[in-house]
Amino acid sequence: MTADELDSVYTQLCSTMTDLGESNAPLFLARFALLALAHIGDAAAARRLIGAAADNASDEFV
Repeated sequence: MTADELDSVYTQLCSTMTDLGESNAPLFLARFALLALAHIGDAAAARRLIGAAADNASDEFV
């Protein structure tokens, strides 16, 4: 995936969460994560991604 494609997909992800509303965003993200994990199909890779996402998760994004 190119940087432009990644930006476009991320924008779609954010727009979808906005459209669904703040109260539905956590459920959407959970469902998206399960679908993505199933698509990855590699438990070790999925565990690495979970760890990477958790790194500094409590830090504010700037």
